[in-house]
Amino acid sequence: MSSAEPTEQTGPAVREPGRAPRTAAPAAPPLPGLAESARRLADATTTSTALVADALARIEATRPTLNAFRHLRTEAALAEAAEADRRLAAGERLPLLGVPVAVKDDTDVAGLPTHFGCDGELPPAVSDSEAVRRLRAAGAVIVGKTNSCELGQWPFTEGPAFGATRNPWNTAHTPGGSSGGSAAAVAAGLVPAALGSDGAGSVRIPAAWTHLVGIKPQRGRISVHPHSDAFQGLTVNGPLARTVGDAALLLDAVAGAHPEDFHRPPAVRAADAARRDPGRLRIALAWRPPLTLTGAGPDPEVRRAVAALAETLARLGHHVEEARPRYGLIGLAFVPRATVGIAEFAARHPEPALLDPRTRSALRTGTRLGGRVVRAARAREVRQHRRIGALFDSYDVLLTPTTAAPPPRIGTFDRLGAWRTDVTMAAACPYAWPWNVLGWPGVNVPAGFTRSGLPVGAQLLGPSRGEERLIALAAQLEDDLRWYEHRPPV
Repeated sequence: MSSAEPTEQTGPAVREPGRAPRTAAPAAPPLPGLAESARRLADATTTSTALVADALARIEATRPTLNAFRHLRTEAALAEAAEADRRLAAGERLPLLGVPVAVKDDTDVAGLPTHFGCDGELPPAVSDSEAVRRLRAAGAVIVGKTNSCELGQWPFTEGPAFGATRNPWNTAHTPGGSSGGSAAAVAAGLVPAALGSDGAGSVRIPAAWTHLVGIKPQRGRISVHPHSDAFQGLTVNGPLARTVGDAALLLDAVAGAHPEDFHRPPAVRAADAARRDPGRLRIALAWRPPLTLTGAGPDPEVRRAVAALAETLARLGHHVEEARPRYGLIGLAFVPRATVGIAEFAARHPEPALLDPRTRSALRTGTRLGGRVVRAARAREVRQHRRIGALFDSYDVLLTPTTAAPPPRIGTFDRLGAWRTDVTMAAACPYAWPWNVLGWPGVNVPAGFTRSGLPVGAQLLGPSRGEERLIALAAQLEDDLRWYEHRPPV
């Protein structure tokens, strides 16, 4: 499968119903993607100093419009870029040597606080997380940490600690959450790729709402150390990029366990999978989400876009038919794990009074559901694997919308209490979270645009350790649909 990036459409856009923006005027040359940046550095057609300085300048220029970053490492990143240039000139080669990337602000970077969307003064991390250590070992230059909503709870990236992070396709709308800063940064071309985390869709949802590829890998594929089992096993780290090849390259760079990790799946070769034909697959298309008590179903424009993607898969030779996964009452396992996870993180905050009232409500709920209740919820996972995994006796891949709705407007969740926030969130995003309970992989792929030009996505879901098949299928779709040719107007 190809991951090349031919001529791209950029600049102020003219909207056409259901289609990507049509170019009206040229804009500044886009930042090269992850693989292309690495190639140019290895060929000495650019320098790390130039790429990192360009990324930092773009970040600063978009602070008033996008507000994607919580922390920048300007001086340190430029020094590391200069060192990367010396290493490159000496003939050293690493997968990402000298390439600028960003990480989400739930990830420890030595010398910077890990606010995770919270207000207040927190001490700087004394060491890198394992994922950051692996990024550095691959040669990447981390330019900064991207915004997240408070403790990663919601599908929007807004809060009193940092303001609102905005969607580069339309700044009146959210890029999603909780990895909204990472998604906005990549979609706007501020960095070639970024790391996010996904505990209930927090990579896949913002990828869907910003026209990106987002990979939620198998639990344990990318270490979450210094946490051994983040959010009771729900949360994993994952890449966001504009192409499947770039997302796979970042996944390979950061994959691997820390010695103290609980979950240690066997290695995969994601970049190789992005160049592999997936073969003819049996694909189940599911419209009905798990029970959320909201009556949520896909918005007509989301349904139209995902149906069109299913037709593309059929045209490419796959067998696609509608099916219903046996989700059961999987929400009864998700809620205790999620709220106990929030309580565990919230309890570490030095000034709990600064936390959002909705966070404090989740903390109280998580405290009540700890111990025996959360252990029982986790014990159900084996049965959930059997029940839902039975789908993969008949099919190779499950296709669903990534979200039920297009990206909401900034401020949609303002002044909502905890219950109304949860209900509104569940109605907009009912599809992603079951795969966090299962710990299995999923990939968001761009599915097109609403008539007003807002991106929507579809998720390819697989059984345990099924990343390579999902990545190969996503790459085949990308070759056909060429979604990377379209960039936002910002």
